[in-house]
Amino acid sequence: MYTFKGKEYPCCTSLTMGVIGGKWKTVILYHLMEGTLRYHELRKQMPTVTERTLSLQLKTLEDDGIIKRKVYTSKPPLKVEYSLTDFGETLVPLIQSIADWGNFVIDKSED
Repeated sequence: MYTFKGKEYPCCTSLTMGVIGGKWKTVILYHLMEGTLRYHELRKQMPTVTERTLSLQLKTLEDDGIIKRKVYTSKPPLKVEYSLTDFGETLVPLIQSIADWGNFVIDKSED
C-alpha cells in the first residue's frame, strides 16, 4: 500500500494516476511546462473546460504540491499566476511522453 497526502493507493501506478489522472490535470500540466500562466491564459488554452472544473483541478494540483499559485494583490485587478513547483517539474518527462504518444497516434492515423 502506498500513501500520498493522506490518501492510500494499492500500487505506485494508481498513485500516479490519482495525482495526474482525469481529463484535465495532464492538460493543465502540459500547458504549464512552458512556464507560468495566468488563469485566463490557461482557460484560453483549454476552451472546452468549465471554469468550475478548471478551478477544482488547479486546487487539487496545488494541494498535491504539483503547482504553485501566486496571487498579486498590490493593485487592482487581482492577478493570479500558476506554475509548476520543483516537485511538479519532475513530471515533465512523463507529460512530454504522453504528448509524444498522442502525436504518434495522430501521425499513424493519417497513414
